[in-house]
Amino acid sequence: MLRLSKKSDYALIAMKHLAMRSDGGASSSAREISESYDIPLELLAKVLQRLVRARLLVSVQGTRGGYRLSRSAATISVADVIQAVDGPVTVTACSADDHTCDQYTKCCIRDPLWKIKGRILDALTNVTVAEMAADVDAPPPVRAHTISRMVFVPPIGE
Repeated sequence: MLRLSKKSDYALIAMKHLAMRSDGGASSSAREISESYDIPLELLAKVLQRLVRARLLVSVQGTRGGYRLSRSAATISVADVIQAVDGPVTVTACSADDHTCDQYTKCCIRDPLWKIKGRILDALTNVTVAEMAADVDAPPPVRAHTISRMVFVPPIGE
């Protein structure tokens, strides 16, 4: 089963929160986001710093400081957020650059799995933070541990 990490969950929650507040460059503090969604503050702060280092967020100093999106939510994909927090999207331990696996020359599933990875990455790249923020049917903030996980099940025969 493919799952997003807790860090990616929290990053996407924060990005959606900030996208919904992006009117006039409004910012939110880590504490505000943490308390709104019952996310551990220390972990959220680390996630937000990764998003700043990836240039998806900017840190605003001062009494009304906090974090805000570095650019339009329509130009930030879900893949951008996940990769900023967790690194490259993978579905297998092997890669095109790593031939150290004992099964590399005989492996019959590597190429099909790489195609699946490409499709997953395409799907994540084609959904933006703006689209997530526009989801009006989304429930109000709930405890973070009850938020569902994204699971991708490829169609049989592809």
